[in-house]
Amino acid sequence: MSHQTGIQASGDVKDTFARARNGQYRILKIVIENEQLVVGFSRQPVESWEKDYDSFVLPLLEDKQPCYILYRLDSQNAQGHEWLFIAWSPDYSHVSSSKMLYAATRATLKKEFGGGHIKDEVFGTTKDDVSLNGYRKYLISQSSPAPLTAAEEELRQIKINEVQVDVGVDTKHQTLQGIAFPLTKEAIQALEKLKNKQLNYVQLQIDIKNETIVLANTLHTELKDLPNRIPKDSARYNFFLYKHSHEGDYLESIVFIYSMPGYTCGIRERMLYSSCKNPLLEIVERQLWMQIIRKIEIDNGDELTPDFLYEEVHPKQHAHKQSFAKPKGPAGKRGIRRLIRGPAETETPTD
Repeated sequence: MSHQTGIQASGDVKDTFARARNGQYRILKIVIENEQLVVGFSRQPVESWEKDYDSFVLPLLEDKQPCYILYRLDSQNAQGHEWLFIAWSPDYSHVSSSKMLYAATRATLKKEFGGGHIKDEVFGTTKDDVSLNGYRKYLISQSSPAPLTAAEEELRQIKINEVQVDVGVDTKHQTLQGIAFPLTKEAIQALEKLKNKQLNYVQLQIDIKNETIVLANTLHTELKDLPNRIPKDSARYNFFLYKHSHEGDYLESIVFIYSMPGYTCGIRERMLYSSCKNPLLEIVERQLWMQIIRKIEIDNGDELTPDFLYEEVHPKQHAHKQSFAKPKGPAGKRGIRRLIRGPAETETPTD
C-alpha cells in the first residue's frame, strides 16, 4: 500500500530513535498500538552485529503478528551508524487489520527514524527470510540480477493477481486495489431480497475481528427516514431502493451509499472500509447481478435530502453551450477610426 495511514511516532518514541541513532541500542522492535508507533522492545549490543543477530532478532518475531525491526550494524556512513530495517509480515497473520496497516505505515516509520541511517531493507514472511543467513542471501541477490527477493516475488504475485482477479463471496482475496472480505450468508440473502424488491434498505458493516462483511440493518426505510439510518460514529455500506418519479416516469432504482463520518472513526476502520468498498461492489454487481444506478459517498446522513438524492441520480444536463462573448479591447487604445464599405457601395461624385 502506498498511501499513508496517519499513524505517527510519539515524543517518547522519537527520543528513543535519537538515542538509537547515537549508538545506544543494537535492536528496536516497533509495533502499532492504539494507532501509534510504539517501542515494543530494545536491547543494547553485546558482541559484533553478526554474533548478536539471530539471538536478538528471531525471538522477537511472532507467528501471527507483524512488526518492524531496526537492527544496528557495526558500519557507519556520513550520518552515523548504519541500520538494517526488517518488515516482518508473517504468512499466518490476519490479512487486513494487521498486514495492510503495517505495510501502509512502513514509509512513515522510515521517515521518523531517518532514512539516511537505513543501509538495507528486508521484507520477510518466514524467519528464514530475515535470519542472518537470509540477510546474507539478500545481500548476494542485491549484487546479482537474479533471483528475486521475497518482497519482489510477493509484488510479482500481486501484479499477477491484479490481471486475473477472481473475487468470490466465500473467499478472501487481496490485491493492491483492495481487500475482498467474504459476505455472510445473511448479508447475501438480504441483498438478494433487495434486488427482488422484497426489501427496500440493506445496511452492511465490517466485522473487523472476523474479517467478514455482515448484515447490520434491513429496516423498512422511507426517504425521510434515510438520514437517521446512517451512524454518526462508524462507517457503513448502505443499499437503498430509491422510489421516485422522473420526467413523468415512476422509477425504482438501487442506490449505493458509502457513509464514512470522517475522523470520528479509527484509522484501521477507515482503511478497511475504503479498501473493501470496490471488491464488495464487484461482488454485488457481477455475481449477484444487482444493478446499482448510482454510487454516493457521504460524511453525514444529514446530506441525504430529497433534493440531494434526486440530483445525484439525475444530474442536470447542460444542453446549451454558453455563447462566446468577444472580449473588449483595451481601454483608451482604440486606434484610428476606419470606414469600411460593402462591395455594392460606390462613391457618389460631387459637383
